[in-house]
Amino acid sequence: MPIFRLLFACVFAIVLTGCASPAKIEGMTVSDNQMQALQFDKPLHDNLHLSEVNGGDKTNPLWTSEIEGADFHAALSQSLDKAGLLSASSEAPFTLRANLLKVDQPLFGLDFEVTTEVEYTLVEKASGKVLFRETLRTPFTAGVGDAFVAIKRLRLANEGAAKENIAALLKRLSEFKVETSQISLSQ
Repeated sequence: MPIFRLLFACVFAIVLTGCASPAKIEGMTVSDNQMQALQFDKPLHDNLHLSEVNGGDKTNPLWTSEIEGADFHAALSQSLDKAGLLSASSEAPFTLRANLLKVDQPLFGLDFEVTTEVEYTLVEKASGKVLFRETLRTPFTAGVGDAFVAIKRLRLANEGAAKENIAALLKRLSEFKVETSQISLSQ
C-alpha cells in the first residue's frame, strides 16, 4: 500500500505543478514602451540583417522551461523590426549575429532569478569588418506574485531575462554611432 501512496503523491505533484513549456516569443519581445526613448543612428535604420542566432535549448516538458534558439531568434527579429532597424533584404549593409551562450536558472525557490548571457556581433557586410562584439548579461526575477506555479514562474523569468537582454542590445545600438570611416564605401 505505501507504493500506491507514493505513486499518488507523485502524480498529484505533477498535476499541481503542470508541464514545463518553453519561453514564449511574445514574452521575450521588447515592447514599444521600452523603445520609446531610444534613438538610432541613421545608417542603422532599416539596414540590419539578422543572419544567425545560435544557442538555446529545447524544453523537456518533464523537466524545466528553456529558451529555444528559434524562439529567441524570432523575438530578437521582432524587436529589431519594432525599433525600425531590421531590413527586409538579406543584402542589408550590416549583419547582426547572436550567440545565446548561457541561461543560468535556479532549480527551486520562491523567487526565480534567471540570467541570460548573449554575445552579439555587428558586422559591416561589404568588408566583413566587425564593428562591435559584446557579451551582455541580464538578470530577471519572477516571484510568487507573478505566478504561483513554479514551472510558470521559471518560464516568466526566462522570458524576462531574454527580453532584458534584447532591450540591453537595443540600448547599446542606440549609443552606437556608425562613422563613415568605419565602413567600406564599396557598396
